[in-house]
Amino acid sequence: MIRINVKQDALHLHGTMRPLASVLETARRVDGPVIVMTHGFKYRPGHPQSCPHRHILSMEPEALPWLAPSWPRELGFGTVEGDGGLAIALGWDGRGALWQARSRAVRAGQALARLVEGLHRMRPDRPIHFIGHSMGVELALEALHLLPPGALRRIISVSGAVYCGRAQEALHTPAGQAVEFINVTSRENDLFDWLYERVVAPPRPSDRTIGAGLDLANAVTLQLDCSDTLHHLARLGLPVSPPQHRVCHWSGYMRPGALNLYRHLLRQPQHLTLELLRHGLPAQPAPRWSRIRAWSPARTDLPFAPNAS
Repeated sequence: MIRINVKQDALHLHGTMRPLASVLETARRVDGPVIVMTHGFKYRPGHPQSCPHRHILSMEPEALPWLAPSWPRELGFGTVEGDGGLAIALGWDGRGALWQARSRAVRAGQALARLVEGLHRMRPDRPIHFIGHSMGVELALEALHLLPPGALRRIISVSGAVYCGRAQEALHTPAGQAVEFINVTSRENDLFDWLYERVVAPPRPSDRTIGAGLDLANAVTLQLDCSDTLHHLARLGLPVSPPQHRVCHWSGYMRPGALNLYRHLLRQPQHLTLELLRHGLPAQPAPRWSRIRAWSPARTDLPFAPNAS
């Protein structure tokens, strides 16, 4: 695993002054997929409490295991032999105001594009995938505007804090048309989507975040609090535990079985195709606030209108 940070629009190794280029060159011989993983809002590399390399991007998270699962370990790194692949733990500054963090995420996406293009040029035969949570998905969408087709193969967005218009624009670029986009959503995240839409201006009027679903040929939406979706995944041998909360921004990777699902999606894309994933899913995701309505449809003291768009 290589730990990399974006700092002032440049890429640096985390915790060392070694040149990044020499480490990447050493990793040329590593077979198997490259999986780039990144965090969302509120993390910052080197921060005493919020460094992602001490939490979800660590092989041994310092927080309690049920509070901070190790993404690299759960995605199959450090536990397999041979062609286990190369893990890239990518940190960027996600602290500060929401709009400030989003601006830095976009710039970090430009640095991600340089990293992915270099890795692809080094080993064109080696697939490169991306998984990000919340605002971290912005990095991959920005990178698609700058990458050649085929450089990035599959993207998993976990509760992506991005607008549908932004995702559609990126997925219509030459690189975007060659990528497969898996949009993991949950009605548990509705409050966070709603708040994001009120702080960050949309690219077009009335646009919504991708939690509402994404209708594109090379994208599929997996709503992980939908019983039909969970039954479909279980039939594929990829069970994910049912949701335990009405509101939760982290359920997409905290829920037992979720990271195992992503491991298979990233390591076996030739078997777990988008078409296979689509077959058996509901035609449309459940509407926003459906979990809140089911909890207390008659309440009037909620901090928002349950029937708001």
